Amino acid sequence: MNQPGTLYLCPTPLGNLEDMSFRAVRVLKEAAAVAAEDTRHTIKLLNHFDIHVPLISYHEHNKAERGPEIVRRLLQGETIALVSDAGMPGISDPGVDLVRLAIEQNVPVVPLPGPNAALTALIASGLDTTLFTFVGFLPKTNKHRRELLAKLARHPYTLVFYESPHRLKATLEEIKSALGDRQAVAARELTKKFEEFVRGTLGNISLHFNEHQPRGEFTLIVAGISDDEVVAAEADSFDGLDVIQAVQMLIERGINKKDAIREVASQKGLPKRQVYQAVLESDIL
Repeated sequence: MNQPGTLYLCPTPLGNLEDMSFRAVRVLKEAAAVAAEDTRHTIKLLNHFDIHVPLISYHEHNKAERGPEIVRRLLQGETIALVSDAGMPGISDPGVDLVRLAIEQNVPVVPLPGPNAALTALIASGLDTTLFTFVGFLPKTNKHRRELLAKLARHPYTLVFYESPHRLKATLEEIKSALGDRQAVAARELTKKFEEFVRGTLGNISLHFNEHQPRGEFTLIVAGISDDEVVAAEADSFDGLDVIQAVQMLIERGINKKDAIREVASQKGLPKRQVYQAVLESDIL
């Protein structure tokens, strides 16, 4: 029985061909085939580096059929390199599905380091990089976008989004509506001649792109909720609730009883002992 080949995940430049690594060039040259989202785009990259390897079309609309075909070739001992149109394969593209199929069949999967738009924009954003959450493209339907943004509204970590130029202005307004007018950065044309970082609040960035037509692919970096915003949100959430209801709400969110009592006392301007006594006399605990 043949030993399986290896599925290599090869990052490709975001736009600047000088970002292609020596290792990625070597792997692409040695592969039996290269699986690509858009073969017309990838052939230009291969030609530039004098790489003459067969291309396999693998994208969102044919992955169900093409994925198992690629895995069969891997199981026969062939080495396949997977690339996306730009950046890291498997991030906001169907490469993640091929990786899962390969792992299920015990095919070795080897990732190569290289260009990534999310991290490239994040480290130059000036926003907190200690903890961050990659969101990628928002869902296509209005309902699902609203639901996701509502969940992210109280998220404390820096948020990273991808967006196309024709959706950018609408997305900025949606994020601002759901999260408030936070500090943010819109990065476009990363690594290319017209690379640009637009920094400010979401509202200021929206104004900028109302005056300047968005061009190129965008990465949006948005600050997480601040401590002051958390306090304000908690205060708003207590409106209309009595002491017992407020404590119960916090406990249901996973906050322990002692901290819940202290928080409610602080928000309502009451002595902690008074809130504790009210809770003690109630039936909720």
